[in-house]
Amino acid sequence: MASSTSIPASEAVQVLLSLLADDTSSVREASMSSLKDIAALNPLLVLDCCAVVSRGGRRRFGNMAGVFQVMAFGVRALDKKDVDSAFMAKLAKIATAELISSKELNSDWQRAATSLLVAIGSHLPDLMMEEIYLHLSGANSALQSMVQILAEFASTDPLQFIPHWKGVLSRILPILGNVRDMHRPIFANAFKCWCQAAWQYSIDFPSHFPQDGDVMSFLNSAFELLLRVWAASRDLKVRVASVEALGQMVGLITRTQLKTALPRLIPTILDLYKKDQDIAFLATCSLHNLLNASLLSESGPPMLDFEDLTLVLSTLLPVVSFNNDSKDQSDFPVGLKMYNEVQHCFLTVGLVYPDDLFLFLVNKCRLREEPLTFGSLCILKHLLPRLSEAWHSKIPLLVEAVKSLLEEQNLGVRKALSELIVVMASHCYLVGSSGELFIEYLVRHCAITDQNRSDLESTPNKRIEMKIGAVTPGELRAVCEKGLLLVTITIPEMEHILWPFLLRMIIPLTYTGAVATVCRCISELWRHRSYSNDMLSECKTRPDIPSAEELLARLLVLLHNPLAREQLATQILTVLCLLAPLFPKNINLFWQDEIPKMKAYVSDTEDLKQDPSYQDTWDDMIINFLAESLDVIQDADWVMSLGNVFAKHYELYASDDQHTALLHRCLGILLQKVNDRAYVCDKIDWMYKQANIANPTNRLGLAKAMGLVAASHLDTVLEKLKDILDNVGQSIFQRILSLFSDSFRTEESDDIHAALALMYGYAAKYAPSTVIEARINALVGTNMLSRLLHVRLPKAKQAVITAIDLLGNAVINAAESGSPFPLKRRDQLLDYILTLMGRDDEDGFADYNDLLRTQALAISACTTLVSVEPKLTVETRSHVMKATLGFFAIPNDPVDVVNPLIDNLITLLCAILLTGGEDGRSRAELLMLILRQIDQFVCSPVEYQRKRGCLAVHEMLLKFRMICVSGYCALGCRGSCAHNKQMDRTLYGNFSKLPSAFVLPSREALCLGDRVIMYLPRCADTNSEVRKISAQILDLLFSISLSLPRPAGSSISAEDIELSYSALSSLEDVIAILRNDTSIDPSEVFNRIVSSLCILLTKEELVATLHGCSVAICDKIKQSAEGAIQAVVEFVTKRGRELTEIDISRTTQSLISATVHATDKHLRVETLGAISSLAENTSPRTVFDEVLAAAGRDTITKDISRLRGGWPMQDAFYAFSQHMVLSVLFLEHVISVLSQIPILKGDVERLEDSQVDSHTEDGKLQAAIFALTAFFRGGGKVGKRAVEQNYASVLSELTLQLGSCHGLTYSGQHEPLRNLLTAFQAFCECVGDLEMGKILARDGELLENERWISLIGDIAGCISIKRPKEVQNICLFFQNSLDRPQKYQREAAAAALSEFVRYSGGLGSLLEQMVEVLCRHVSDESSTVRRLCLRGLVQIPLIHILKYTAQVLGVILALLDDLDESVQLTAVSCLLMILNSSPDDAVEPILLNLSIRLRNLQTSMNAKMRATSFAVFGALSKYGIGVLSEAFVEQVHAAVPRLVLHLHDEDFSVRLACRNTLKQVCPLMEIEGMLAVLNTHSFLSDHRSDYEDFLRDIAKQFTQHLPSRVDSYMASTVQAFDAPWPIIQANAIYFCSSMLSLSDNQHILAVYHSQVFGMLVGKLSRSPDAVVRATSSAALGLLLKSSHLCSWRAVELDRLESTSRNHDVESTKN
Repeated sequence: MASSTSIPASEAVQVLLSLLADDTSSVREASMSSLKDIAALNPLLVLDCCAVVSRGGRRRFGNMAGVFQVMAFGVRALDKKDVDSAFMAKLAKIATAELISSKELNSDWQRAATSLLVAIGSHLPDLMMEEIYLHLSGANSALQSMVQILAEFASTDPLQFIPHWKGVLSRILPILGNVRDMHRPIFANAFKCWCQAAWQYSIDFPSHFPQDGDVMSFLNSAFELLLRVWAASRDLKVRVASVEALGQMVGLITRTQLKTALPRLIPTILDLYKKDQDIAFLATCSLHNLLNASLLSESGPPMLDFEDLTLVLSTLLPVVSFNNDSKDQSDFPVGLKMYNEVQHCFLTVGLVYPDDLFLFLVNKCRLREEPLTFGSLCILKHLLPRLSEAWHSKIPLLVEAVKSLLEEQNLGVRKALSELIVVMASHCYLVGSSGELFIEYLVRHCAITDQNRSDLESTPNKRIEMKIGAVTPGELRAVCEKGLLLVTITIPEMEHILWPFLLRMIIPLTYTGAVATVCRCISELWRHRSYSNDMLSECKTRPDIPSAEELLARLLVLLHNPLAREQLATQILTVLCLLAPLFPKNINLFWQDEIPKMKAYVSDTEDLKQDPSYQDTWDDMIINFLAESLDVIQDADWVMSLGNVFAKHYELYASDDQHTALLHRCLGILLQKVNDRAYVCDKIDWMYKQANIANPTNRLGLAKAMGLVAASHLDTVLEKLKDILDNVGQSIFQRILSLFSDSFRTEESDDIHAALALMYGYAAKYAPSTVIEARINALVGTNMLSRLLHVRLPKAKQAVITAIDLLGNAVINAAESGSPFPLKRRDQLLDYILTLMGRDDEDGFADYNDLLRTQALAISACTTLVSVEPKLTVETRSHVMKATLGFFAIPNDPVDVVNPLIDNLITLLCAILLTGGEDGRSRAELLMLILRQIDQFVCSPVEYQRKRGCLAVHEMLLKFRMICVSGYCALGCRGSCAHNKQMDRTLYGNFSKLPSAFVLPSREALCLGDRVIMYLPRCADTNSEVRKISAQILDLLFSISLSLPRPAGSSISAEDIELSYSALSSLEDVIAILRNDTSIDPSEVFNRIVSSLCILLTKEELVATLHGCSVAICDKIKQSAEGAIQAVVEFVTKRGRELTEIDISRTTQSLISATVHATDKHLRVETLGAISSLAENTSPRTVFDEVLAAAGRDTITKDISRLRGGWPMQDAFYAFSQHMVLSVLFLEHVISVLSQIPILKGDVERLEDSQVDSHTEDGKLQAAIFALTAFFRGGGKVGKRAVEQNYASVLSELTLQLGSCHGLTYSGQHEPLRNLLTAFQAFCECVGDLEMGKILARDGELLENERWISLIGDIAGCISIKRPKEVQNICLFFQNSLDRPQKYQREAAAAALSEFVRYSGGLGSLLEQMVEVLCRHVSDESSTVRRLCLRGLVQIPLIHILKYTAQVLGVILALLDDLDESVQLTAVSCLLMILNSSPDDAVEPILLNLSIRLRNLQTSMNAKMRATSFAVFGALSKYGIGVLSEAFVEQVHAAVPRLVLHLHDEDFSVRLACRNTLKQVCPLMEIEGMLAVLNTHSFLSDHRSDYEDFLRDIAKQFTQHLPSRVDSYMASTVQAFDAPWPIIQANAIYFCSSMLSLSDNQHILAVYHSQVFGMLVGKLSRSPDAVVRATSSAALGLLLKSSHLCSWRAVELDRLESTSRNHDVESTKN
């Protein structure tokens, strides 16, 4: 172990102390932390050094506060045996000397000096007191500081202070009268602390408390001065501090003096309540102490009568609300403390004057002043449990007082009163009628809901404006709910009050909001009471308790909202289950089975919210529950009694339409069970009278109720409805109002008609299927419905439409039940619906959404009517479609309204298709008719219209396939069903023998050619959903077509059939991909679709598709138009040989028409490309003839020079001239055309004919000339061919000259470059390399950062992609150019070759030559050439790289030692790239050499170099196995220290690389716990503190598991102390110290400890970097705390005089 003399601990401490004055806060904090750690181990050493440093004081040392803090810590760390009184006296002198030299107060260094003196006093109180006494004189400027020290000492160590209290008082009192106002708070605070210390001492040592006559005299004198002078000061701070002190002194002065002081002291304290809350709290604390001293003294009677306390209590009462008033959360703790203090004050008074206090509080309650009332209630609530015995006789008075407050409006008072009632209940003060009254009060406030909350807050009583706190109705409700439950569950004595009284709280409207809480309380009572039979009998015997019918009727309706707060539905169901014995005896078992099911449905409210129809489902469950319960009861009288209750309960829901609607339905299902017709008539009359038919919800509930009644009493209901219809608007009141108000007449009439319509509809829905035919026929046949159609309001229209829909559904349901019948006047009903859904300007729709909802309902109703017999006529079908198809074009917003409308429209079209036609052919014709009408939306420029159109087409094709391919069910069943009329082809044989209903449509009927060209552009649409649906449409079309018979006489081979099905399968695969993978490239999908269609289309269908391509190419969506062009090109490319001359001619005409109408230039060019493709793959002469003919017509009929966008035919000529195949052919054809034009001769007899011929030939001639002109502008026959034949040499030389010219620009010669770029641009235009031209235009003249080299690389890449066949010749030229003497030309050649290598995979011999050339020139004089050659070598295609890996690695190894840093960086980066694919046998021979060179590069100043070098080293780790594993592990251990240090490099990329590399090499180190360390947060974090934690952890791993490696690690780390980066120096310092502090290796400690310690001290004193100084400070502390280096802790040092002098001299030099 290192000897103690080898550790310059004192020097280290002195340096750390000097760093306390560092400019950087992190350094100061680190040195402070280390000094405290050292002080805990050797406090004397630290104190000695601090004493030396502090000699010069604040003027010499900048951070005396830090020094004093360290000294205080050191003094507190001293053992008793180590305390040297002389040394402590010296330290005390130092502190006091600083204090008396300044007039500052409360500065950091003064507080630190105070801490030091207090710490000294904890060991040597006499010494410290003597030092303080020396400066306790009135003339001393540090008097205030001394007093603060004494106050701090008393608070910190009262047991040591009190024995000196007398001496302190004797010295302070003489000077107390001369203290200035600004210093009085300090003295007052000191007296407070001293008195608190005295109280603490008296508690701990009551027999030794030094309170003699002198002390009492001193205290009395101080008390009088503070009371009479200081407490009367104008300075608020002085008054507050004085009152605080007086509050602590009242218990220590004599009774006589206290009694004399009370008249002055109490008003002084009360006066402070006018100030802010903090001051009021201090005053309350003092008042509490005063009341304790004056009322609860053991040495005599109370000093104050109750009358003397009334002012105090009256002042305190409003203070109670301070806690509630505070809206600032930061004030909440103060308010709560003050509330508790006030309660203590009242408790103190109550212990002495309980009766008087009770009367005082009750009287304050009766004053009805809200703050006083609120305070009194809170005090009563607090004191009632504590003074229950003394107040027992006052309970009746308290009950009466509480009763008088039950109507108080203020929410704060209500809350306090509710809490008081709960406390009274807990003491059994609630009995008899008063108890029920108070329970009713709690229930009433449990019923506060969000609806009646506004009523509370708008109460006209203006006194509520004076609010007590921020009590909200919600808080009041919560208090009452908790209180009621608490009373129910925890107080058995309250059961007789609560039961069965709580049942009375269920029925009244006032308590509706509290039903959930009441039901829960009933459940708790039932659970806690064992005599349930007695409970039930008690219910039956009391007349004021609701009957079973009333309870059931009320609770069933309140079940309506399953999401109501407090789990209302669950609580109600639980109570119903418990109260089942109250009901007819046979209901109990049924409820026990059903109620749990209903509770399970509403148990998870979050899951319930996910279902949009949960409310309807729940209401249906309630109605079914009631219906089944009535079936089980089977007691007609009881059922009718329940019906009477239902009828009576309408008054409970007068303003609640939701619950009224459910009540209607409950009464309706009940009447369904009653056989008494008169009773039913009476109740439906009452139901109608109570219904608010103006509200849609109420109206719907009424209609459903009438429908339920109609299930058993159809005629009775219909008579009632007819009576209502006949009396619409007939009452005298209505007639009078209608005279004055048209709006009243309209609204009233609409509401009644809407209600009637719904009631008719639901009557039909619920009525028995066997009896409704005659009723519906009568209703429709007598035009009774037409009287309901004169409605104008949207809700009324919706109701009438819904009613017609219900009638239609009733007919459908009857058919499904086996009682089919046709619906009379069905077409008239359809006309009604279409009329109702139309928008009339006089209708006055208030909301566009209402119109849309009406139209959605109307379309749904049309679907229903279309689906019933008889079938639609052609006229009606056309009328319906004309009225509805336009909805495809409505705007998309609002989505939640529009989407259902569109879905209904699509369903309607499908229904028309399903019910139309007699056989397959007629249905196919109908399908085509509908699809052609939808085409306008399919190709609309508006995205949502296209989507809707495609959706409609897809759904209709699905339905068509179902009925024409899979069979058709007459009843409309989908899929397989018993009614399905399937065809068995083997059974029926020839189709001609089948009935017409079974004949399938032919394939021609589907018009596949027209349909394909309509939907194919949508497969390239911008909307992914449209693309997916259109692909499915095409799949359906061909799936259907392959299932249909082919035309008679047509023959198709088995191979063609197999190809078709294979193509269809491929198309279905594409659709499956679209469904599952939305990220797939749309162009790839489109290509696959086109490929499949190319096979699936017959020759005739292909011709039809091509003939109709003009509209598709002119599509408004550019991507779709491009897709159409692409499809045409694909079709003519693969199947152009099948086209006849006429087909080619017509196709060309279609393409020319598309070209003429194309407004987008790009689309025009693409269309011309399609024409070229047609010419190339079919008959060029035919295509050229059509183009020239069109051009000829244009020249005759148009002024082609003024055509907007240019002349399309000229663009066609350009296209032909630039076409690789057609250019010569087109030129030959044009020449041929010109040569064939005859020379006209005049002939008098045939002048007219000759004139016509001359016009025709003139147009053709002009067209040919324009064609030649355009051809020459396209490059010319000879010139262009020459350029093409010499493409490689021209391009190569231009590229090389580009390098030379860029070289000239560095000397300021820019003109050569500009000229060359112009030539290059001309070349690009000539050969058609537009992309290369763009590259030149973009980057041609950029000079910075050798951008021209990148430009050449871009050009090479462009050429490789555009002209791969030219690459070989170009590369051969560039290979030879690398030997040129011009530097910049070699660089240009290297730049091009390095890019061409990437595309040389298919040229084996060329690649071999290129690799040889590049390897030869990696030794070029130009570093740029070397870099580029190396970059080219690593870009060899992957399929060939293995062949050249060893050769490339050798080049990289050589260039790692290159003198140019850019070449080195390129070599490292390339090494990282190639290692990803290098085999072991290529890397192993040079593995060690690579590792050594990489270690050298890891210290580069270039951050990218460091990061890449570390990353490459990690990549090499996978090769460090096998034979070389041992050697490579040595390299790993050599690199580990550097990896650890650079984990916190200043560059983030270096950090990341080191982390990854360390993880990669970790397995090779074979340390068990290493992997766990690398998975910790500290390893991944970028924070300095986390990194230091990681260093300690990894140092622990190294010292424990690799002790033999620690020596080498230490050596490498110590070398990093001189790293060029301060952060790495700091990392090395901490890592090295961590390993030393954890190592127990004596050799390591002997070799490195003294060295490292000395270096750390040097870094502390000399390093200019804050991070190094801070880390060195922390590292020193780490070293000195080490358990292996503890000998220095016992060293007794001198006072370091000479050392400090030497240090000062050295600091001065530095």
